[in-house]
Order: sequence, then C-alpha cells, then structure tokens
Amino acid sequence: MSQSSTLATTPVKSEVETSTIRTISWRLIPFLVLAYFFSYLDRVNLGFAALTMNAELKFTPLIFAWGAGIFFIGYFIFEVPSNLALEKFGASRWIARIMVTWGIISAAMALVSGETSFYVLRFLLGVAEAGFFPGIILYLTYWYPAEYRARFLAAFAIAVPVSTVIGAPVSGLLLGLDGAMGLKGWQWLFIIEGIPSVLLGIVTWFYLTDKPEKADWLTAEQKAWLAAKLQAETATKQAASHMSLGQALSSPKVITLSLVYFGFVGALYGMQFWLPQIVKAFGLSNAQTGFVTAIPYLFGTIAMILWARHSDASRERVAHVGGPLLLTAVALGASSYITDPTTTMIVLTVAAIGVFCTFAVFWTLPTAWLSGTAAAGAIALINSIGNLAGFGGPYIVGWIKDATGSTSTGLLVLSLLPLAAGLLVFLGGHDTKTEFATAK
Repeated sequence: MSQSSTLATTPVKSEVETSTIRTISWRLIPFLVLAYFFSYLDRVNLGFAALTMNAELKFTPLIFAWGAGIFFIGYFIFEVPSNLALEKFGASRWIARIMVTWGIISAAMALVSGETSFYVLRFLLGVAEAGFFPGIILYLTYWYPAEYRARFLAAFAIAVPVSTVIGAPVSGLLLGLDGAMGLKGWQWLFIIEGIPSVLLGIVTWFYLTDKPEKADWLTAEQKAWLAAKLQAETATKQAASHMSLGQALSSPKVITLSLVYFGFVGALYGMQFWLPQIVKAFGLSNAQTGFVTAIPYLFGTIAMILWARHSDASRERVAHVGGPLLLTAVALGASSYITDPTTTMIVLTVAAIGVFCTFAVFWTLPTAWLSGTAAAGAIALINSIGNLAGFGGPYIVGWIKDATGSTSTGLLVLSLLPLAAGLLVFLGGHDTKTEFATAK
C-alpha cells in the first residue's frame, strides 16, 4: 500500500463548505462529547471506587482485575450486532437505548455486595454499552468528509481524557460522602455518576438527527454540498475496494487494525484502572489522588487535539498512529524501573500523551476505505476485538500485582502491547491517496 506524508497546499474553502462544517460541529460535537464523557466515566469510575470498595468487600487485586475486565467480554459479544442495529434503527433511537440502559446498570453498581454481583453487573454494563463508541464513529462518517475526520474524531474523543481530568477529582471527593444516608462513599460514586447518563439518553432520542438529509437545521445548499462530497468519497472507496459485510469482517486489513487497536486498548485501560491505586500508594488522600491522577490526562487532552489537527493538515496517518504507540511503549516500560513519585508521574504523563495522540487518528484508517454496512460491521469488529484488551490489560497488571505485590512489573509487560501495535501500523501502511482522493 502507498502512503504519503507530503504536505499539501491548504486549499481555499468555499463559504458553503465552511458554514456546513461549522454548523454540523456546533450541533453535534458538544452533545456527543458530553454523552461520551458519561459513557467513559461510568466505565472507569471503578478505579476510584476500588480505593475503598476493595477493602470493604475484601476484593483481592485479582478479583478486582476480573471485575474490571469482564465488562469487555459482554462488550465484545454484543458489539457488532449493536452497531448493525444502529445503522438499521437510526442513531437517535439506538444511542438513546444504549445510554439509558448503561446509566441504570452503572448506578446499580451501588448494589454490589460480593464477588458474584460484582462480576454480573460489570458484565451487564458491557452488554448495555456495546455499540456506543463504534456507533458514534460510524455516525460521524455520515457528516464529515475525510479531510475533517481526524480533528473531529479527536474533538469527540476528548471526552476520554477529560472524563478523568474532571471525573478523577470528582470521584475522589464523592468517596468523602461515606456514611451519608447509610451508604458508602463508593456507592454514592456509582449512583451520582450513573444518573446523568439516563437523563442524557432520554434527550438523545429527541436531539440527534440520524442523517444529513433529515437535518432541518442545515440549509438546502449545505445539504447539497455535503451530499455531493460524501457521495464522491463513497464512490471512490467502492471503486478502489467494494466489500460486502462478510468480506470486510474477514479482510486481513480489518484483522490487522483489530490487533493494532488491541495493543492500544490494553495500554489505555491498563493505565486507566490501575493509575488511581498507583498514585494512592504515594501516600495521598482520596481527594489528592483524584487531582494528581488527572494530570496525565490533562496533557493527553491537549496533545490529542494538536496531533489530530496536524494529521489532517499533513494528510499523513501512519506515523501519526504508529509513532505515539511506540512512545507509549517506551514510557510504560521506563515507568516500571522508576520509584520516585514525581518522575513516575512525568513518565506516565508521556505514556498518556502517546495513548491519546493515537486515539482519534487511528479511526481514520478503517473509515478511509470502508462505507455502508461493511463499515458498520468492520468498525464494530475492530473495536470489539480491540476492547478484549480492556480485559487483558487490567488483568495482566492485577495478576502480576497479586503475585509480586507491585504494579511495576505489570506495566513493563503491558508495554509490549503498544510496542507490537506500533510496529504493525508501520508494517501495514495506509492508502492515503484513496482517503484524500476527493479533497480539493
């Protein structure tokens, strides 16, 4: 496959193009960011609940690792069917269903009383949330041409680090509600952070527009420009490689991207679930732990936006995905040899920057050459296989901590996942010419 890193001359945008992209972005991105914020918060707030819940329920590191990871088993099983359902029923209805059910189950985590209920509710949370992220990735391809995707995928994905920048301090403070109305602090954390997802899910039913042709908030001229642009891209993709759903799901390129995403997700969740406990071990209070944990994600947020914009501007994808993965691998590996708290946080901040720089640009790779049902199924498959590492990453760290009493060796082993993923990106390459064929 060919790849190009040549900086293209920035073309002059027409008034209708500029106004269309601006209108779409103000209408959709803030709302989707808010939805993904609560999605991610409800998925990973377990890391903060664990600061008190594990001791109160007598959960070992391995039990916690199983509970953190079993979410992704349910997620994996229902991911592809859920994304195909979104294409059939429409984003407004299906995303609303997903959000309401995950919010209810997330709040129900307050009912956990032992190992079995812990595993069951985490599994059901994965089932409920399956299809949300790949569904939004697919949904954004209905609205944005190729040359805009990385920056707006990054704008959407900003919810991931921001959920920790804001959620980590809030979660730490919520643990301070211990004893209020007879509930533990970790129970309040699940209840208070689960309710907004239910309310936002109800709003989603009425707010989201399924396709551009149904958008009464776009002018006829804007709809015509967008339809012509996206139809030209689809025609180019199909001329280069027209795939059925079955062909896409068995494509070597899709399998390779699934493995790349597996390496990325392993690093992401390995850090996400264990970082609060790593920071807590510095001798900090729960509230202090929340604020310090937010630091790597704050820098990751800034880096992700700038990196995605640079990828769009340079029309280069491979180095923008593979490079940050290798940076993450080096940083995680180095962190396992460091004992000083300040240096540890600096190195883990570098790892977070690498992770989030990878995030948004990665999803331009499959959407560059897939469309329709093939895109819906392939995006879901990549995400579901990749998210199995959401089980594997935390489990590796938990298993090694159970055996050694330390997370350091676990982080060293974890670093092998983004290392392999980064190498696969450079070996696989990317057909940049096809992706930007209609960019003028």
